[in-house]
Amino acid sequence: MSFKNIVDMHAHTIHSFDGHYSVDEMIESSIEKGIKIVAFTDHVEMDLFRQNHFDKTADEAFVDISRAKEQYKDRIEVCVGVEMGEPTYDLAESEALIASKDYDIVIGSIHNLRKTPDFCELDYNKDNVYPLLDDYFREMKMLAEWGKFDTFAHLTYPLRYIVGEHHIDVDMTRYQKDIDEIFSLLIEKDKPLEINTSGLRQPIGRTLPDESYVRRFKELGGKHVTVGSDSHFIEHMGAGIEQGMQLAQNCGFDSVLIFRHRQPVEIPIE
Repeated sequence: MSFKNIVDMHAHTIHSFDGHYSVDEMIESSIEKGIKIVAFTDHVEMDLFRQNHFDKTADEAFVDISRAKEQYKDRIEVCVGVEMGEPTYDLAESEALIASKDYDIVIGSIHNLRKTPDFCELDYNKDNVYPLLDDYFREMKMLAEWGKFDTFAHLTYPLRYIVGEHHIDVDMTRYQKDIDEIFSLLIEKDKPLEINTSGLRQPIGRTLPDESYVRRFKELGGKHVTVGSDSHFIEHMGAGIEQGMQLAQNCGFDSVLIFRHRQPVEIPIE
């Protein structure tokens, strides 16, 4: 390990619909890899909260991760988290869930447009890419305006599929104004931007967002970032975290944030 303080603030267990390993298996893998602090942030998609029984899995994940937090406290720090997908699609349920549990960290994200499948399930062509991205960044701005999360996840999520898997070039300059507005909202609310390292192990080959956006966030006055692998497999625990921390340092950040009981704590990059 090049860095002393390796933290992974975004990982998924079997309590996510796309998870594959138990909390204990993911923790043991984290310990083996030298990770000091890990957050398990299983999916709760708020647009399908009761319809797809995320209310039940949210309860199960919270109990299991809380148990592990205590059990493993002498070996690794475990943070109890949640990745709230589409919280602005059902604000009442989202705010009730946050109020009902003593989370350490709440991740805010958008995986799909309203009444539309996840971006990973869509077919793309040169005619539909920009309308989809127009709507996506509009929703991301609404998420930033709401602001009742702790970190703002994978800003360029659709590019993982549009560019990485479907090989469609996108002129992102047309969204710079939207992204600057999103960054300004995050900065105003003192929220960190997530450097999601999943793209480094996927066809897109770069973090989500990439260095140019992290650098822009810093230029506009952004003070903090989080780093997460978005792992769903034991072999991916901590994957790309050192690159993510180096990227943060390259952009002028000297620490990354973790959260304890939803209070930010700076962890030096050293």
